[in-house]
Amino acid sequence: MNGNGLRKLPIGVQGFQSLRGDGFLYVDKTAYIYKLTQGSRQYFLFRPRRFGKSLLLSTMRAFFEGKKELFKGLAIERLVEGDADAWKPYPVFYFDFNQANYQRETALYEVLGAILREYEAVYGASEDGCPLEERFRNLIKRAVDRTGRRVVILVDEYDKPLLEVMKDPILEEHNKAVFKGFFSTLKSYDDYIRFVYITGVTKFSKVSIFSDLNQLYDISMVADYAGICGITGQELLDNFGPEIDRLAVQQELSKDECLARLKEKYDGYRFHQSSEGVYNPFSLLNCFANMEFGDYWFETGTPTFLVRRLCEMGFDIRSFSDSTLYATPKRLMDYRGDSTDPLPLLYQTGYLTITGVRKSGINVRLALGFPNEEVKYGFLDSLMPEYAPAVRMESGKDIQSITEYIENGETEKLASAFKALYASIPYTTKDVPFEHDFQTVIYLVFTLLGQYVHAEVHSAEGRADCIVETDAYVYIFEFKRDCTADEALSQIEEKGCAAPYAADSRRLVRVGVSFDSEKRILKDWKTVE
Repeated sequence: MNGNGLRKLPIGVQGFQSLRGDGFLYVDKTAYIYKLTQGSRQYFLFRPRRFGKSLLLSTMRAFFEGKKELFKGLAIERLVEGDADAWKPYPVFYFDFNQANYQRETALYEVLGAILREYEAVYGASEDGCPLEERFRNLIKRAVDRTGRRVVILVDEYDKPLLEVMKDPILEEHNKAVFKGFFSTLKSYDDYIRFVYITGVTKFSKVSIFSDLNQLYDISMVADYAGICGITGQELLDNFGPEIDRLAVQQELSKDECLARLKEKYDGYRFHQSSEGVYNPFSLLNCFANMEFGDYWFETGTPTFLVRRLCEMGFDIRSFSDSTLYATPKRLMDYRGDSTDPLPLLYQTGYLTITGVRKSGINVRLALGFPNEEVKYGFLDSLMPEYAPAVRMESGKDIQSITEYIENGETEKLASAFKALYASIPYTTKDVPFEHDFQTVIYLVFTLLGQYVHAEVHSAEGRADCIVETDAYVYIFEFKRDCTADEALSQIEEKGCAAPYAADSRRLVRVGVSFDSEKRILKDWKTVE
């Protein structure tokens, strides 16, 4: 408990020893660690950022170092009961790539060298003049000779030195080569190794850490380990009862309503087609700490490189919501830095998740979509400035302004806001028709409106392009290219789009919009009530 009588939530706490020693709330994942130690010896796991990977590795480190007192009352204490060797310490080498900046050619060498020096001080013989891989091999040998036990190697965020330099192919290849030389030791020194666990946000399939280490067991999409990071629905109920009750009171919701809102906002990450979704732990903890349904995970890092990559590819952003995104499990497992396929990277980094499964015999296709509202609206909001630069980094604010105009029936201000948006769409340098960008902005605007009011974007014949409903108004939009706003309004009538609202007590507003593709402007806007 803290000074206010509230439980201590481990926001930003990545060290297991400090978490346990300082009395922070801990969701017990130690049964997974026991299961790992009873199976294969070398593992890999990808999970999105701030998903608990570092805490998991810190917990493994404490276990292999024999710090039994930290595990009192946890699952693994019971599971190893009767094993006389369970708490005997192993020599542990922990490689953390989180902290450094890798924009310089020598950065990765320096990080690895500093880590090796730290352990050489423990096991003897500084070898600064030797190649990194030779120092690592010698260090492993000395550790085994000194302790009589095989070594444990834990690698946190191995891919940070690669993701940070994606815009520099030469430096990226350089860092891959450094990894190839250094971690090849794991293959040739298997007899000296008790356990290896490597984590990252992505799996670069061409990095030799994977091609050379064919004994590395990738558990990223294995059903038994789907909940190893993140928080399952049952863990939420079992561990956060007081916080849920307090949040419900604060937000003036029933407990069931509060749980439903938490699920919509933060749940939905699925790491196997048959597994349940898991909650984002960082967002969930921040929500309970602040008693607000905020966008905590997304605010800690905008996926700039992903957004730009999608725009460069001419990827149809509208496909995020129209059930056309499918991939095989194998496709999602492998990411190549030079690939033109964004889906593996979007899935592995947490911006897409598995929403359904299609099976045909032995063939499996996975449907993909946004895991939850935080990711959906945060990601689309970050795309907006790429398609309409006038929005810059305040697209959320602009969308809220449009929402106010819609809720208040201020159609002239609404028209001005849309004209400004479309005037900002740049001349494209991509081999993609400008029509694509115009339609994408329509999709982004009205999808983002959906977080404040009920807004739907349609494209099927016989339906309006967009319908927006508020407490007082129903808006039916029709967008046309190279014609008049009157013609767009006529389409609304011809399709019978207003018929479902004939008995509705709200004010019905028909909006016809004409876009001039040659001048690249929103030319005409007309409303009829």
